[in-house]
Amino acid sequence: MRFVASIVILLAMPATAQDMPAHVGSEVCVACHTDAADAWSGSHHALAWTLPSTETVKADFDNTRFDHDGMTAHFRIEADGGYRVSVTEKDGVTTDYRVHSVAGIEPLQQYLLETEPGRLQSFDVVWDTEKGGWFHLYPDQDLPPDDGLHWTGPYKTWNARCAECHATGFDKNYDAISRSYASTQSEIGVGCEACHGPGSAHLDWSEGRTTLLSPDLDSYGFSQSFATTEATVQQCATCHSRREAHDDAAPVPGTPYHDAYGLALLRPGLYHADGQILDEVYVTGSFLQSKMYAKGVGCLNCHNAHTAELVAEGNAVCTQCHSPAGNPDFLTLTRAEYDAPAHHFHETGTEGAECKSCHAPEQVYMGNDWRADHSFRIPRPDLSTETGAPDACTTCHTDRDADWAASEIAARFPDGANRGPHYGLTLARGRQDAVAASGDLADLAMDDNRPGIVRATALWLLEQSEGAETAERLAPLLSDADPLVRAAAAGQQRTAPAQQRVLRLVQLLDDPVRSVRIAAARALLDAPVASFPGPIAEDFGAAMDDWQAAMASRLDFPETHLQLAGVSLTLRNMAAAERAFAEVVRMDPQRQEAWVMRVRIAAATEGPQRALSVVNAALEVLPDDLALLGFKAELEGSSLPPGALLPPPARSTDAP
Repeated sequence: MRFVASIVILLAMPATAQDMPAHVGSEVCVACHTDAADAWSGSHHALAWTLPSTETVKADFDNTRFDHDGMTAHFRIEADGGYRVSVTEKDGVTTDYRVHSVAGIEPLQQYLLETEPGRLQSFDVVWDTEKGGWFHLYPDQDLPPDDGLHWTGPYKTWNARCAECHATGFDKNYDAISRSYASTQSEIGVGCEACHGPGSAHLDWSEGRTTLLSPDLDSYGFSQSFATTEATVQQCATCHSRREAHDDAAPVPGTPYHDAYGLALLRPGLYHADGQILDEVYVTGSFLQSKMYAKGVGCLNCHNAHTAELVAEGNAVCTQCHSPAGNPDFLTLTRAEYDAPAHHFHETGTEGAECKSCHAPEQVYMGNDWRADHSFRIPRPDLSTETGAPDACTTCHTDRDADWAASEIAARFPDGANRGPHYGLTLARGRQDAVAASGDLADLAMDDNRPGIVRATALWLLEQSEGAETAERLAPLLSDADPLVRAAAAGQQRTAPAQQRVLRLVQLLDDPVRSVRIAAARALLDAPVASFPGPIAEDFGAAMDDWQAAMASRLDFPETHLQLAGVSLTLRNMAAAERAFAEVVRMDPQRQEAWVMRVRIAAATEGPQRALSVVNAALEVLPDDLALLGFKAELEGSSLPPGALLPPPARSTDAP
């Protein structure tokens, strides 16, 4: 299987044109939709990405200066009105940049600098629009210019990481051969067509021109009609989620979410074990855990579509449903008085009396931007000891501990109806030891009363646990209604004996959802099958094409080259694996795991001297890394047989 070669071939293929309307620009929409346009014009969406001007730039560029950890930035305005930043890095090198454009409006504003033609980087020194003043986004990190996390590195490239959700009709256009960008968009900022879809067919309809509409468009000529709450949630999720894109360009609005993206599960580093937010995960993964989502609540029940603000002030956004009057749209609500001291036990009007303080606690990202946890959970300090997750009570009452908080809640709500078993305990145990927790994880995965993202996370954890019986028990989940669960179930089947794995997974190769097909292709990559019969071979080829195209669209990510290296190792293609790992450390020299694998491959394929050369190169970047120092000592002290440092071969499988 020429998997890696196929990635290269895909790079040379022209994109397939979609039979969709053209973008016309938000200014065309304004003429008719004045109320919506007025609401949108000052919103965070409209101002998500702007050109620098006296109206858009909020920072003080009047010969101001900011110093941080050996780096100095001078900000100024040229005689022609252009905004400039002169940056002297820790290594003493000074570069003068023109401010290409502006990101955001509040509570901070970031400035984009063009470091080479077409490549935009997000500068880490930003302006606090609430208090005034410059600050560094990562004040505690040592980030010299050669660090992958430096503002000029791959993780801060605007074209790759940010632009799609700050623009309308964005196409990244990354050329992996020249390692350059030729990005385009219909307009910067999140305009009308970013959510409704390209507008030319709607314009034809509005002006009475008869056109044969594509079956993918509604009767008004739009690709996204927001016909259901789920369609709306998925449209918002295209940007408001932590995910992995499957395409180089932004999907046409109305594209089902799981055809365009792979949603991040509740993994360590992103979420606490109980599903609370940890890293910046952009809401959707939290909201999918909520009882509100399960009962049909959507984004627009709480947020205005055009201002993007809440539909009411303070607790009123919650009491439109959670009150003695209830809400006729949600008949299962328990009607009661919630906005009262008898429920929240805090003085009315204080921060503690706000619904969000207990049910949607906030966490700060990017220095001063507070984001609420949208899982809207009941506080469970009684779980904190085992899950290690924070609790809303001691987030405010910092002089107290979780045991105190648990006792207080038990005393004030003695019936305990909401203190039953919680999936967070199972996921926490699964993180600690998936083998020991495999039974409970399997129970959780099979429980269709639990959120799909929770069940999918349990399946992901079970990939670490061998067990033909568990894989057999979980096989029915390959037909689950939730594509998140089906995709995760495909990954879990890698623990099954080879013949059973193949027989179970072929059914997913023509799944209607792209993320599921990709998961099936990945799980079948090392299947011991010489060839599939006709129709299955076609489905397998198409699913592999889906996966390869998805990775080809992300070749400006170090993480993608790690995936390609893993694929190459699975296929025992050491040369391709070495090239992929080499690209990883070229993009991000601090990726220790890539250096380690390069040492092992060099030792296995070219001998100890070549491995020692790689180790020495790695130690120039990571001089204190114990694993690399251990390799160096071993290589200098003994003659290693070929393959001594090679990772063990893949788990043996039975032929089907």
